[in-house]
Amino acid sequence: MIRKALVIFAILLICTLLETALLSNVVFLPVVPDLLLLVVMYISVYNGSLSGETTGFVSGLLLDFLTAAPLGLNCLLRTLLGFFAGLFNNVLNISGIFIPALLALIATIVKAVMIEFISFFFPNGVITYDMFSAAFGIELLLNVILAPMVFAFLSLFSSVLVDNKEIVHG
Repeated sequence: MIRKALVIFAILLICTLLETALLSNVVFLPVVPDLLLLVVMYISVYNGSLSGETTGFVSGLLLDFLTAAPLGLNCLLRTLLGFFAGLFNNVLNISGIFIPALLALIATIVKAVMIEFISFFFPNGVITYDMFSAAFGIELLLNVILAPMVFAFLSLFSSVLVDNKEIVHG
């Protein structure tokens, strides 16, 4: 249990640093793919809502501390996304290409809609997405393309990350 928590935290920390320190400084990328969101989706679908909430909260807290986002914004978004993705525990087979890509598509859109909803209550504190902009489309595309690769990479650590040992990775 402690080993699993430490491995998940290490993965979250590496992805947070990769997003905030490396990918955000790449000049030719207009937006940064949301690797943390993909990790939260993977953990949530394989381990359930409680693990999804916890992973989402920790990833959001790391992201809030390392970005200019209002403290708690990413925690709230990722906790909710982790909970709802965890409802599909043992329902979806995410070892292929289509389902991880679909999860990334839905999660990215829901994240943008939730940010838009929150910005209604805090108009000066939250930077929103323009859902019909090229930047949002590129982030959506990057998340959809990277999701199967991130899920395949994380499945290499499934003996540590996944509670249910009966799941067979293709």
